[in-house]
Parts: sequence; structure tokens; C-alpha cells
Amino acid sequence: MENVSTVPRSVRLQLLETMLRIREFEEATGEMFLRGLTAGSMLHLSVGEEAAVAGIGLAMKAGDYFTTHHRGHGIFIARGGKLDRMMAELFGRASGYCAGKGGSMHIADIGVGHMGANAIVGANIPIALGGGFTSKYLEEGKVSVAFFGDGALNQGILYESMNMAALWDLPVLFAVINNQYGMGTRIDRASACLEFVKRAESFGVRGAEVDGMDAEEVWRIASELLRHSRRGGGPTFLMANTYRFYGHGRKDPSPYRDKSEEQEWRSRDPIRTLEQRLLEAGIVSGDGFRELTERVNGEVEAAVEYAKAAPLPEASDLYRDVYVDTQDGESS
Repeated sequence: MENVSTVPRSVRLQLLETMLRIREFEEATGEMFLRGLTAGSMLHLSVGEEAAVAGIGLAMKAGDYFTTHHRGHGIFIARGGKLDRMMAELFGRASGYCAGKGGSMHIADIGVGHMGANAIVGANIPIALGGGFTSKYLEEGKVSVAFFGDGALNQGILYESMNMAALWDLPVLFAVINNQYGMGTRIDRASACLEFVKRAESFGVRGAEVDGMDAEEVWRIASELLRHSRRGGGPTFLMANTYRFYGHGRKDPSPYRDKSEEQEWRSRDPIRTLEQRLLEAGIVSGDGFRELTERVNGEVEAAVEYAKAAPLPEASDLYRDVYVDTQDGESS
């Protein structure tokens, strides 16, 4: 008997493929980092968080604006980021999205609505308000999504932003990827009250909390909230409870976490969960899943080879994109 789900079959398949693509890209990136092939001294992976970012990302529409935090590879992939250009950026290569200047924590592509990743905790949130204001002012019918982690839940800028978004009825979704830890501090050691949805609602922001390990449920709830904001209902807030399988950075062994806790969360692997559901529903077969995995692996391997062969930036590129050329040819 088919697994009962209100999520369309095509979306369920897309969720599975997107999560696989994120997982394989992140695992490969982590390996390249350990080999010393990526640029920069830090790498933050979202392995384990795939359901939260894929569910929200696929619920969005083409042209919607969004900003991400420093753990944003998976979000960008869910919004259509090209693996080869992303990998090239992480390698610090000239053919990367930001010509190798942004690296892992500062990728952007306004062509798909990505207004930038930000390594400063919570700093991307008010930028997302700009996207929401633009959409409302120009009557574009778009929603702007601010993706951030639980580490930003006590930042004052979040509450200033929610207040302003509610005051101006901006089409903004505040998307919390709650992986339980802000660096090494567990969320219940950072907040006296864990009812964050009520916090949002106190500003007049419609909120919801969801199991961030269940891609279908995230997609369903995110779709409802995005629809509410898109139709002029004002800002929304979504708390997706998930878990990062690695430490804060790739080289962080996470000694602050209990190993039994890690094992319990890993047993709820969102990819394995959805795979099993689709197998039971007859939507995918074992061979079909293996073929999908092999295809995604091939895409990631090709992206790595592309990045390895891509040229490094020239010294003359140092000041490129720093100044704006005016109409008279001068820079300002």
C-alpha cells in the first residue's frame, strides 16, 4: 500500500534528489577541505540538515529573494546553485560564483535571488527585509527568506527585523535552521525560554514549528507560510528542528555533545527516512535509488574536477568589484 502523504509525488522525488545532491556535495567538500584543496581556514557543513533546507528551498518560487548564514551550501543547492561554480568558489577559483573572493561563507548570486551569505551571526536577517520591501514596493509578488541558525535567536537584530517586517507587512519568512547548537552551546543553555514561535507571534508574525528531519512536513508547512506572506498576510516565522552531524566546523570533533545524542539524531537521517517512505509507496525502487545516487555522485565528482582545473584569480582582479564604474568612466 502506498505511503499516505499530502505532498505531490513529483515534489517527494524532488526532495529526495535535492537532499542527496546536498549530502554528496557537502561530503565531497569536507574531504577536499581535509586535503587542503579548498580556500580559507574554516568550513561549515550542513550534513544532517538536508530536510530543513530542501523543504523550505523547494517550497519557494523562482525569483524569491533569500539570504543565508555561514552554513549555507545546502540552501543554495536547493535554490538551484550550480555544483561546478559552487565548488570552484570554495576552491578560490576565478570561475566561482564570486570569482573566488567569497569562498564558503560568502557565496551570492542575485540571478537566482541569492542576496548573499553572511558569516556574522544574524547579520543577513535585515538584508532579507530589503528583498521583502523591494517586492512589496514593486508589487513583484515575491517572498524574501532569511535563513539563519539557532545561534541568532537571541540577537537583537532579529527582533528589530521582525518588528519592522510586521509593522510594514513585508513578505518575509524568517527561517530558523535549529541544529540545536550555536557553535558549542546547546540551545537550552543559551535561552531561558524555548518557545520561539511565541516570541515571533508577540511581534505580530505568524509562526510555526516543524520536525526539521522530515522533508515532506517541512515542505508542507513552509509552503503554507510562504503562501500567507505572498498573498499580503505579512511576515512569517518557521522553526525547523534538525541536527548537524558534524561539529561546528569540519575539524571540530564536537566534544561538547554526548555521543549517544549524536547517534540518536543520526538514526533519524532525513535521506534514509524519505527513501524508505518512497520505497514502501512504490514511488522508487532499490535500483532506481541506486541509479539516482550514482548520477548525483557523478555530478559532484565532475564539479570537483572542474574546480581543480579552474584558473586562480589574477593579481589584477584584486580591486575588481570593489568600486562601481560611473557613466563617465571614473570609479567611485
